[in-house]
Amino acid sequence: MAETDGFVREPHGPDPDEDGAPMGGDHRIDIAGDASGTVIAGNHNVVIDAHGSTVNLLPPQERPRPVRRERVALVPRRQREPVGREADLEELENALRGHGVVQLWGPPGVGKSTLLRHAARSLEPGPDGVLFLNGAHREPEDLAQEIFEACYEAPGYAPTGPELCRLMTGIEVTVYVDDAELTPERLRLLADAAPDATFVFASRERSLLGESADLELRGLGRAAGLGLLERELRHVMPEAQYAVAVELCEVALGRPLLLLRAAGLARLDTSGEIRLPRAAEIDGLLPLLFDRLDTASLKTLHLLATLRDAEVDPEHVGVLCDVPDPAAVCGRLAGLGLVTVTERGYRSVADVLPEVRRRFAEPVAVDRLCDHFARWATLATTTPAQVADHGRALEVVAEMAERRGRPDLAVRVARAVSPFLAESLRFGVWGRLLDQGQNAARQAGDTTAHAYFTHEKAIRCLMIGRRVVAAVLLAEAVVLWRQLGDNEGVDAALNAQQYTPPTPETPPLGESPAPGADPGGDPGPDPGGDLGGDPGPMPGPEPATTTPDPVTTGPGTGADPGYDPGGSAGYDPGGSAGYDPAGAPGSDSGWGWADQGASAANPATAPNAATQPGADFGAGQGANPWTAADSTSHAASHSSGAAGTAGTGAAAGTGGAAAGGAAAAATTTAALWASVVAVVLGAVAALVIGVVVYQELSSGDPTYTSSTSTSDLPSSSSSPSAASDELAGVWRDGQGNVFMIARSGDGAYEFKSQGTCGATSTVKVTGGSGRYSGTMPVWDESTCGKTFGDARLSIDVSSDGSSASVEVTAPSDGSWECRNCGSQTWARRA
Repeated sequence: MAETDGFVREPHGPDPDEDGAPMGGDHRIDIAGDASGTVIAGNHNVVIDAHGSTVNLLPPQERPRPVRRERVALVPRRQREPVGREADLEELENALRGHGVVQLWGPPGVGKSTLLRHAARSLEPGPDGVLFLNGAHREPEDLAQEIFEACYEAPGYAPTGPELCRLMTGIEVTVYVDDAELTPERLRLLADAAPDATFVFASRERSLLGESADLELRGLGRAAGLGLLERELRHVMPEAQYAVAVELCEVALGRPLLLLRAAGLARLDTSGEIRLPRAAEIDGLLPLLFDRLDTASLKTLHLLATLRDAEVDPEHVGVLCDVPDPAAVCGRLAGLGLVTVTERGYRSVADVLPEVRRRFAEPVAVDRLCDHFARWATLATTTPAQVADHGRALEVVAEMAERRGRPDLAVRVARAVSPFLAESLRFGVWGRLLDQGQNAARQAGDTTAHAYFTHEKAIRCLMIGRRVVAAVLLAEAVVLWRQLGDNEGVDAALNAQQYTPPTPETPPLGESPAPGADPGGDPGPDPGGDLGGDPGPMPGPEPATTTPDPVTTGPGTGADPGYDPGGSAGYDPGGSAGYDPAGAPGSDSGWGWADQGASAANPATAPNAATQPGADFGAGQGANPWTAADSTSHAASHSSGAAGTAGTGAAAGTGGAAAGGAAAAATTTAALWASVVAVVLGAVAALVIGVVVYQELSSGDPTYTSSTSTSDLPSSSSSPSAASDELAGVWRDGQGNVFMIARSGDGAYEFKSQGTCGATSTVKVTGGSGRYSGTMPVWDESTCGKTFGDARLSIDVSSDGSSASVEVTAPSDGSWECRNCGSQTWARRA
């Protein structure tokens, strides 16, 4: 795994276990109580514990005083210079002189990562140094924390948003961010965290229109393409092969990835002569390459394909694949254009996955993966930073376990890594794993784990300044710990509650609500708030989850109901669509394959050729075990939200309290309504027709603020005795999601619909006498913000008003197929 001494990363070999032997075997460990540490987030001193973390408030004078480093040099690993990019490098250098933000963009496989890495090492750094970061599946807040740690000596400290901006003001570093597949809003959020830094973002598409210097990277010209082929062949081009090479360059559109594969196939030719593949074979290079790979290489590709778009250190390849020299094997595969090199290890190129799945009937066994990563995370030699670097792999493994009907394994992994993710101060990936763990604990019926994850989610909310949501989660955690008879957990949760706004039925420790006080009003001075009025570690919406909405994200993916849905693309929770073969993440081809109608490998027939983002490679696989294990399965090429099956998570403060009886449920529900406004509509299968929004914490809607009381909420009826034709109220769907439908001014009822990449619209339904209908958008997953059309939504409320039958159907004209339409039952919340 790429380590850092504070400045320059260097790779290292596999870490031994505590006995000095390489990791492996069947040894299992207890992960419940041997991990602890202390970190400071803003004005909160947090003691991380595997049983349940505790919090103390730090006055300003006791906060750490970061020491600025004299110079920063966090550069990528050394590589060969790119061929034929002299003009592009000069253009990038000129852009850096006159702009604070530069966006390098181009299609997958064109060489963006190669050029960006070369630029980071060869161009003049900023006055205070240079940093190279990988943005794949990482939130702006986590990236900003990494920038801060590179510029300051302050171990275990995450400053608040305003404090971070103050500390970074005046620091003129050049920051190169590869795989920066973020929305414009989130790119701005990251750039604002270091106002005097210069940023270079590499991405597939141009998004910062008019806000940055833009450099489009195109394919290599003929001369450069021939030069790349000769360099990779390690031989002057034979005259007999010259015409073939020219045609290859033209058909490949000058994309280095395809030329690397063509040269690799020629090197592997057993005839001893240099024979390039014909241009007509450009779309069939992968099978030919696979036929020439040795067993170690195939096993390595099998593992990387199982982990989809996750980056892993070669040490894991060595242990899980029983490969003696995994770094050398991965390096050879990278030279053939089959895997991508990153600062955190290696990952599979997107279009390689279908070929691997054709050759291996099963992915790597999920129990083996879970056991390995859970043990590795708890080794004394594994650092919190290393665990955070493997966050995406841990997410994928946990998702696999849930999909394979082994939520207990997902719980084990999430429980093992949670303390270390907290210590890493990477709150985005920590939030996603906490959500996965909580969902899995519910599925497994593991009440102890459920209490732990709920407790830790509350602590995380405190650490990032989301105190109101923390109050709701802590109220639920207290109930769960008490049900278990765990006094230590109860004490920890009650201790943390004193730093949150009081809820109506859970007053602060030792206090009671003031007579006549508005239970939903402003709680007054907050002892746990940032003394400077800071909302969290960074200004702007918070990207990672505090409460999952599995309807919109799929189980364990970690979509946060508290941030602006319009800025949600900081990471792709569904693993959407793979990666730029040159290093930038694209859309994950997923585990299931929808037929897109065109060859995704042919650069001559598809605009983005072999790794077209958003395209699937191959045909549907039905009951293929690869497909069954994948949360990103494209069972349909379209839906009204994220791909995959709706999960079992619930909105914050709802799921666990219900198990404790009516009193506990009432307490949690009252806390929820006093603190937040939940707007979630449960959906049928993958059809997402609602969104969880904690309005008082969202920057997108000023209507609801921290002083909003229950009397200010949209009028609704939440009683089971409501009239049978009354749709407005709070409901719970079959997956446990709590949502609200409000009456609009024109007598109709409305809610929000969210699609891929956070695009939203308002859906209205009309009717009466218990029957309501309307239409809702069905989003095109491959194109952000676009829809296929509208599906028909029908809602029939029962005679006593306590439940409703919901049906979603496709239009009758057959213009598109809604493969996931169907029925579901909702229950009105008491």
